[in-house]
Amino acid sequence: MKLPPPLSSLPPLPSPPRLPRLPGPRLSSALVGATALELAVLAGHLITYPLGLTPERPESPEPRESRAGSAGRAGSAGPESPARTDHPENAPSRPLALPVTGDPTAPAAPPVVLLHGFIDNRSVFLVLRRALTRHGHRRTASLNYSPLTRDIRAAAALLGRQVEAVRARTGHDRVDIVGHSLGGLIARYYVQRLGGDRRVRTLVTLGTPHGGTAVAPGAGLHPIVRQMRGGSPVIEELRLPAPGCRTRFVSFWAELDQVMVPVETACVDHPDLDAVNVRVTGIGHLALPVHPAVAAAVREVLETPETGEADVPVTGATSAA
Repeated sequence: MKLPPPLSSLPPLPSPPRLPRLPGPRLSSALVGATALELAVLAGHLITYPLGLTPERPESPEPRESRAGSAGRAGSAGPESPARTDHPENAPSRPLALPVTGDPTAPAAPPVVLLHGFIDNRSVFLVLRRALTRHGHRRTASLNYSPLTRDIRAAAALLGRQVEAVRARTGHDRVDIVGHSLGGLIARYYVQRLGGDRRVRTLVTLGTPHGGTAVAPGAGLHPIVRQMRGGSPVIEELRLPAPGCRTRFVSFWAELDQVMVPVETACVDHPDLDAVNVRVTGIGHLALPVHPAVAAAVREVLETPETGEADVPVTGATSAA
């Protein structure tokens, strides 16, 4: 009987093939820092959120003499007929009033209407509002719209009525609007599709999905979230021609915005619109309306008669395109 050879004399087994290393996400220090900042902003906003649940207290209109003077300085931008709306059934019986704050002795300038994003409220603009009123001596008004709002078109019609209320109280023919996220999309629809360009001088958007975003949490539960997706009827409406639009657009988009997918969707890309897109690095979606450097840049934009192709100073690398 032949015995098997000893184990030491057996030939070595072949080495298993080396598998290629799978590509994995690399967390850069900038992304880690931006994520930490987003969490800090979210925690702080949860504390201030209850402060913005109630609407602002309306103030009495300006005296007739002051109204006439400021209207003369502001100039006229078009006919005095109210902005048209494609959804009259959503109109309330009387316009809602917005309060106006600021230094009454400051030089006349268009009032600024601030419009928050989805399931948010006016408290998100505490930092920006302080920058506008303290340094720019601007009159500001914040609008809360219900989180139960189901249609961007209806919200845009409501915004139009609020703009008319601000105009009536301040005597200005035109206003500026700053919108964060969904708020910017609502404001753009008002300007571009409901004739709001007659009333809005400058529209500044912060992290707004102008081209639609692939990140739409809760899209199956809330119809207004579905409208923010790329290819939705609302997004496609905003691609239609808009000849003669008189509003200038300035869009701030963050390279580390995890809500805008792709991030370039927060840029305004339309051949008929006077638009400048400002790239901001180092921060994400939630930090855009509360970052002091962004607030200073927004104030500078609103104080500039015309927007050029120049850089806007924001912490980090920022450029206009």
